[in-house]
Amino acid sequence: MKKFKKAMALSLALAMGLSLVACGGDTAETTEATEAEATEAEATTEAADDTEAEEDTEAAEEDTEAAEEASADDAAVDLSSDGKVLNIQCWNDEFARRLRDHYPDFVPNDPEDATAGGKIGDIEVTFTVTPSDENAYQNNLDAVLPENADAAEDAKVDLFLVEADYALKYVNTELAMPVEDLCITEDELANQYQYPKDIVTDANGNLKGVSWQGCPGVLIYNRAAATEVLGSDDPATVQEAVKDWDTFNATAATLKDAGYKITATANDTFRVFSDNVSSPWVVDGKITIDENIKKWVDMSKEQVDNGYTGTADLWSDDWSAGFYPDGKVFCYFGPAWLIDFCMAADDEASIAHAGGWGATTGPQGFSWGGTWICAANGTDNPALVADIMRKLTTDTDIMTGIVKDDNDFVNNKPAMEAMAADTSYGDAVLGGQNALAMFCEGADKIDKSNICEYDQGCTESFQAAMKDYFEGNHASYDEALEAFYQSVTEKYPELTY
Repeated sequence: MKKFKKAMALSLALAMGLSLVACGGDTAETTEATEAEATEAEATTEAADDTEAEEDTEAAEEDTEAAEEASADDAAVDLSSDGKVLNIQCWNDEFARRLRDHYPDFVPNDPEDATAGGKIGDIEVTFTVTPSDENAYQNNLDAVLPENADAAEDAKVDLFLVEADYALKYVNTELAMPVEDLCITEDELANQYQYPKDIVTDANGNLKGVSWQGCPGVLIYNRAAATEVLGSDDPATVQEAVKDWDTFNATAATLKDAGYKITATANDTFRVFSDNVSSPWVVDGKITIDENIKKWVDMSKEQVDNGYTGTADLWSDDWSAGFYPDGKVFCYFGPAWLIDFCMAADDEASIAHAGGWGATTGPQGFSWGGTWICAANGTDNPALVADIMRKLTTDTDIMTGIVKDDNDFVNNKPAMEAMAADTSYGDAVLGGQNALAMFCEGADKIDKSNICEYDQGCTESFQAAMKDYFEGNHASYDEALEAFYQSVTEKYPELTY
């Protein structure tokens, strides 16, 4: 009878644990809880009848073995109820490479092309890549996501990626699932930075996505130029020369005399100012110009007029010319992804390839960009979607691997703090410098309370209008401002100014 009671108690403990796994809970934590509950059940039963100690000991050994076998069998995620194809919508190969390189048991179809997809168990993984140019990626999402619930099973979108500038466009709809519906808990996300959560939290407080990235920004400087003009390429020396915007401007004049532009374009500093505003672009349906945005206009106009910087568009050839020594550009502003993903490190002629950049805090902290993983409403792969989210955004070991292999700043405080203190780590693009401590400091200070769903459209229109002003195509700031208003209200007729 005592054996029977022990077996029933153990079975109940296991059943409780396995129900958590079925909900999508963390397998490792569930296993530990299951074993703990099983042990407690054994102890309770043994205490109930000391006269059958030997019999109970034998039963305990048998039941413990059974519990361990059950736990091992359920360590893998149960994908038996998921669909046969995992469809992912993205705009480049960044997430595809993270999945290929860091998700356990992913078998690529083509090791050289991450977007060629692969297999996770019996499930085929496919990527639909639509570039962001001319808003093509969002236009594609707008076409496929509303019909997703009614799509054929193998054609359903399961995951889609979004950027910060337009995340709320999808987060504040039913197109993205709350992560709570995937049984991902707040406790599981406790090690993440707060601001990446804020960006994908809807108006009702529901978290609608997760990210493996944090994107605090720094000032990335040309070490050779710093040595030539400032006398040293040490980060502390450079920081003293760019510690605030007045000092930054004074250094810009010194750099001009030496034949350097301080930045490739006025747009290089825009994100620093726009990330430190006190109000959003739109308040109660009315377009607003924050005081910090106006400060950027005034500084940039002065710098362009004095020849300290140019007016090229970001991502243009004129902007990226500064990635090479002959470009004569002193600094760029950006996060970790810009340093290692965008500065031509693969080109032997580039400054990055030679480890010729350094990093320092700059005049003001800021963030730029990032990629968020959203579960598409209507997915037929909820278990796999949840597991990808967990492993790539909450597993400290996996995220540490992303830092070491990809030099990405990950959305995991313990991982980043450990790597910031690791004297063996360094970024080759930064000449071996470990800049993670300044990234960590910046990530804790980022405030995204003033984002809104109009950010991308307003930012693009404002920069275009001010470029015309800086180049003399608008006679005054007010004329440029009117052009901005006209452009934005054409995009969003519901807005006023």
